[in-house]
Amino acid sequence: MNIPEFLTVFPKMGKVDYLAFKKTVDGAFRQFSRAYGDSIESFFDPVLFFLVNLEKLLQNTPWPIVIMVFLLLIYYGSRSIYLTIGSLAAFLFIAYFGMWQDTMSTVSIIGVCTLLAIGLGIPIGILMSGSDRVRSAVVPILDIMQTMPSFVYLIPVVMLLGIGKIPGLLAIIVYAIPPMIRLTDLGIREVDKEVLEAADAFGANRMQKLFRVQLPLALPTIFAGINQTIMMALAMVVIASMIGVRGLGQPVLKAISNQYLTMGLLNGFAIVVLAVIFDRVSQSFGKRLQQHRAGSRE
Repeated sequence: MNIPEFLTVFPKMGKVDYLAFKKTVDGAFRQFSRAYGDSIESFFDPVLFFLVNLEKLLQNTPWPIVIMVFLLLIYYGSRSIYLTIGSLAAFLFIAYFGMWQDTMSTVSIIGVCTLLAIGLGIPIGILMSGSDRVRSAVVPILDIMQTMPSFVYLIPVVMLLGIGKIPGLLAIIVYAIPPMIRLTDLGIREVDKEVLEAADAFGANRMQKLFRVQLPLALPTIFAGINQTIMMALAMVVIASMIGVRGLGQPVLKAISNQYLTMGLLNGFAIVVLAVIFDRVSQSFGKRLQQHRAGSRE
């Protein structure tokens, strides 16, 4: 076979191999989703139960009581009267324009996603900080999770679990958890070696160094990871609304589809308000906790 003939045959062979590979993968995933989709979905039933009941609690409780509880938590976390008053004005604005129910749905799913991201991300970050091999294996996965378009990994989630709260929750966690893992690893690795040597001199074992030295000193960086996780989760709310996640994302999506400018701006503003409140409270709480730890050691 001469060179011109090879150039004409090779693209056809590549196309045939690609089509065969695509059919094989698609067929295998369909069989897997049909065989194990229900089992995987039932595995997340406790999370769904907690999410549904938290959403009902926030929506069915009279909004003045919910606002009062939120303001107490905001003041406890930030110790800022200005942030508390600003949050009160923002919540009254949200309630006045009829966005309260959707806001509570968003708060519930963001809260659950953040708790799950913290519960999964901190242990993985601890493992990464203690082993370069684990870190070299996990970092490429985190790179893929952060660089892959969110619409791409919505496809297998929807094919496997369908449309609803759990698929949306998983999509949000996949999108939002990488900063939690990265910054936990970074915070622990940045602990001064002289402090660790002093802990070794006092006879501290590995677990004592981790929980009494490394994690307390890494708290500012870890809370920065919590901030980023919350921000990315809120950014994912609109996209997750495409697969059935209720909240502020659905009115924004409806506004885009029907060119409702006011609806889109108001609900977008509500998302921004939540982002600012979460960000300020978590940052202030992290700084105060770090100062308390430093004071107690002195």
